[in-house]
Amino acid sequence: MESGLTRWWWIRHAPVAAEAGIIVGALDLPCRAPDPARLAALSRVLPADAVVVTSGLVRCTATAAALGLAGPAEPALAEQHFGAWQGRAWTDLPAAETAGFWPDPAGTRPPGGESFADQVARVKEAVGRLTAAHDGRDIVAVAHAGTIRAALVLALGLEDRPAAALSFAVDPLSLTRIDLMAGGAAVRTVNWSPEP
Repeated sequence: MESGLTRWWWIRHAPVAAEAGIIVGALDLPCRAPDPARLAALSRVLPADAVVVTSGLVRCTATAAALGLAGPAEPALAEQHFGAWQGRAWTDLPAAETAGFWPDPAGTRPPGGESFADQVARVKEAVGRLTAAHDGRDIVAVAHAGTIRAALVLALGLEDRPAAALSFAVDPLSLTRIDLMAGGAAVRTVNWSPEP
């Protein structure tokens, strides 16, 4: 691959082993065992000899291992930290506690947590550093829906309105590919799941 073009292959981890409606955020919860046929289909489209990174949370390292991948943890690629709301159901949160969140979901920090805009800044630093260190390579990152949406904010130039990226669906075991080059980015695919 030519120098100056770095291809990011973003994979969302397998489904989390948690009750529906629970705010998982940055809790280090395991994932459910992924479907072997889906793993095989995803493995077939990934580049050989790629740099591999994970967020370091167990659901990402386990997904990477199930794909036959291993690489260092990059904590800056972790999911958004929802602070005191993590481990609770959205429906159990008092309305007064979430009143500021719903009008501005990207800019509001949950108590003791970070906003999506904070996560975007964290991901920006990591993507910039890793892209510079691995210029011209393929980078496979096993991460989280919020992290992948943050990467889309950066690729699409949405830093002044990051909430726009919250509308992207990012399903478990889906692939989002973003090419970074001098002067810009190209979003090649979002939330794609290869057929088994």
